Amino acid sequence: MDSDHDRSSAGGGKGVWPQALNRPAEARDTPEAIPPTPPPTSPAPGPSATGRGMAGLSFPYQVVAALALSLIGLLACTQVVMVFLHVAPSNTLSKQHGKTIDRWIYPEFEQNWKLFAPNPLQQNVAVHVRAEVVGADGRRTTRWMNLTHEDGEQIRGNFFPSHVDQNELRRGWDFYVNSHDTENRPNGLRGDLSERYVRRITMLRLSERDYGGTIERIQLRSATSSIAPPPWSKEKISTRPVYRVLPWWTVTPDDLPEHDADRDRERDEARGVEASQ
Repeated sequence: MDSDHDRSSAGGGKGVWPQALNRPAEARDTPEAIPPTPPPTSPAPGPSATGRGMAGLSFPYQVVAALALSLIGLLACTQVVMVFLHVAPSNTLSKQHGKTIDRWIYPEFEQNWKLFAPNPLQQNVAVHVRAEVVGADGRRTTRWMNLTHEDGEQIRGNFFPSHVDQNELRRGWDFYVNSHDTENRPNGLRGDLSERYVRRITMLRLSERDYGGTIERIQLRSATSSIAPPPWSKEKISTRPVYRVLPWWTVTPDDLPEHDADRDRERDEARGVEASQ
């Protein structure tokens, strides 16, 4: 009995594992086959996934969206064309439609550059001002003050200079020069606007000083000097400043900063009440 049992356990009697003996060789060495898992099926698209963007809108909304996009595209193309004609060299279109281009560009989209390698600025332009002051000691005229130099002092060494210090006076003076002829007469409708703009800028700067009296008149001038050529150049250029002197302007309440103008109005009203009493 023991011998029979040992033979069956060791050598493999036929009566012990008949199912294993009857299997093919491949099935004996491999684990039992597992049926493959079917791939997950995606859920059927709902009503919200059938359309994306404009395609998901109803027909009336699609029409409105198409019209809005068309209008935005038309305005963008018009803006690009107008800016291009404004900064491009003088040509037939800009000459024929110059007024239309200017009405589109100014003042919101004003450009201060030119296309196709413009000539760089080779001059230094400084704006000076002096004032006529009436005080307790009588009437006197101040010395010339270099407003451009004061702006330069605020910019030098400043990593984040103010836009006002960099551009307000410079652009204001350019605005005036381009709107007046050499005799300081307006050459267009923007002449009066440019003069009032420069006067307000000047009085804004002068209101920060105390002259011991009231400023009744102001006078401006520009000092333009050419930039000296480099040492290696044989070009000879005079660097002496050339002055453009403007006439005296009488200061009006509109030229004063707002708080000063309000103060003057209140003073005039008080004088009028006292006179009536």
